[in-house]
Amino acid sequence: MATRRLDPVLTAAVALLVAAAVAAAWTGWSWYSAAHDDTAAYARSRDQALAAGEQAIQNMNTLDHADLARGLDLWEASTTGDLHEQLVQGRTEFGKQVTQAQTVSTAKVLAGAVTELDERSGRAAVLVALRITVRAPEQQPAVKDSRLLGELTRTSTGWKLSALGQAPMGSATGG
Repeated sequence: MATRRLDPVLTAAVALLVAAAVAAAWTGWSWYSAAHDDTAAYARSRDQALAAGEQAIQNMNTLDHADLARGLDLWEASTTGDLHEQLVQGRTEFGKQVTQAQTVSTAKVLAGAVTELDERSGRAAVLVALRITVRAPEQQPAVKDSRLLGELTRTSTGWKLSALGQAPMGSATGG
């Protein structure tokens, strides 16, 4: 009986085909697992909360007396809860003060971080560093760096600012 030899090119091609199929299956499974991982969903929620928090805090520190209604509307659109109600109730008086002072304030986000995120309750907290510039007539612009803490609440239209305050500054001495 004659011994039949396998063609080495055919053997190599079959081996490469099997290796490619295994690699494709592993890659597909890895992609599917990553796309449906709770960690990825949590990271997306964190990123959405941070982006909304940074924007809302920037909005709350930007106001032009010449376009007051649009600025105050943006403040109200960026907030919810008690903070929103306070802004609505104080809008007229605050508008008078800004118009009289003729100030223009602009804010630029320097850095931000989510410090808390509770997806189940729809609550988050952010720490945002801003550079705020206030311009008043016949005065040099005043520039101040500030750190603000914001609390966010998830609403049907996305994350909204529900509280805002100054972040405490740490002591420069080690104690």
